[in-house]
Amino acid sequence: MVFDFCLLVALAFNANGSRDPWLWPFSRDSIWNLPIGSKAEYIPAGLTPSKYVGVDREQFIRLKSSDPMRQIFAPSGWNQRWPGDRTKPLGTMPVPDDLIIPDAHPPETPNACTAFLAPDGRTIYQLEPTCRLEKGGPIVGYPRESQDLIGPGIYGTHWGSGLSTIGGSIRLGELTSPEPIHHAIKINIWGQRLNYSEIGKGFRWPADRSDNGASKSYQGKNPRLVMGSQLALKPDLTPSAIGIKSLVGKKLFAALQDYGAYVSDDSGWDDYDLCMEAGVEEEVRRQTSLSVSGSSGEYFEDMMRLVMHLSIVDNNTPTTIGGGGVRRRPLAPPFRGNSTNR
Repeated sequence: MVFDFCLLVALAFNANGSRDPWLWPFSRDSIWNLPIGSKAEYIPAGLTPSKYVGVDREQFIRLKSSDPMRQIFAPSGWNQRWPGDRTKPLGTMPVPDDLIIPDAHPPETPNACTAFLAPDGRTIYQLEPTCRLEKGGPIVGYPRESQDLIGPGIYGTHWGSGLSTIGGSIRLGELTSPEPIHHAIKINIWGQRLNYSEIGKGFRWPADRSDNGASKSYQGKNPRLVMGSQLALKPDLTPSAIGIKSLVGKKLFAALQDYGAYVSDDSGWDDYDLCMEAGVEEEVRRQTSLSVSGSSGEYFEDMMRLVMHLSIVDNNTPTTIGGGGVRRRPLAPPFRGNSTNR
């Protein structure tokens, strides 16, 4: 039986307009959920076409109370993560006994960001790069302090920026259902397009870091284009004006204009990657015949048009998220349940 993943989008809501925090996480004033405001100050990002577009796949796993605690070890390296550095554990976390997450296979070295939701329905564990080849064994990846699913949700294990794994991820059903995307998204940009200076160190809020070696690998000329920059389409643009043709491209256009995208990682080469839940790529191909990874085709052409028209929301700050002012869209609805009504 083929499950209709568009149903997942519908399941994010219920009859009284509340939302499921697992499917639509974090507080309504989170960076991921606040729409861009009327006072946003737009600065051209100056992005140019790339050779490729791709997907940074993220896994989201709900834990059970019966899942045993397992040790977390640092990866053996970037090109081979397993079996990890077994000399000193980095901590412990619940892990399903049957969970397997593949190792890197160069030249494929995915970020493999993973978010785990604890049985309490609120605590999120995050790892990157995640790997586990042994059922019932430890797990490999660098962890960060746990986050609250109903809190601001800024931070996680996209280690190029320090931003969240689950926040800003394009979820199953969001590119194929009639419902708009109701949150900011994440984009990975080649480090050679990003800027590094001794003042900014290659990042700005909400990012709390840049890549190791950023002082050499970031070669972009725009001082405002760094890790954590909020990118968006200006309000006077329309899909037809910039030549967006596909339905998926039009959904991304609306999300980028209403909520924007945060620079979250270095794509590693001449490529733009959007961060998506595992399975979205296959879902889009099955339902639309579009490939969201590649170097040609309708989606690729739409992505090139989108990135070339992106601006930086220069006054995105902790007190003026999305620039402040009147929001382009209504705020996120409250959470379901009395204890998560934010």
